Amino acid sequence: MNQFDFPRADRIRSQQEFADVYSARQRAGDKYLLIFAITNQLERCRLGVSVSKKNGNAIMRARKKRMIREAFRLVQHQLPKGLDLIVIPRPEVEANLKQYQHSLKQLTQKLYRRLEHKQSG
Repeated sequence: MNQFDFPRADRIRSQQEFADVYSARQRAGDKYLLIFAITNQLERCRLGVSVSKKNGNAIMRARKKRMIREAFRLVQHQLPKGLDLIVIPRPEVEANLKQYQHSLKQLTQKLYRRLEHKQSG
């Protein structure tokens, strides 16, 4: 397995897992993405993607999901370990792969620091 794999085990898929992340109420956002996060006890990040109908028709939503998953796949080795993330794209903005990668890195770091501070304090 190389660092750019994205196996099913690294995806958040069940309703309960999504609910757990949302209930932690830890979120950060920018122009392109809104990310919710919670710590997990794993040595890797897991990703869930939620794209609302405000983002357009099914084709447009699927395209955003694919781009976010691809951005995550490419930067996952640069992200802090041990987080479950739910990523929601902003409906008003069309972003490219590089913008999603940058947002993922920045917002995940911010959330990681916040969650670490919360645990230690």
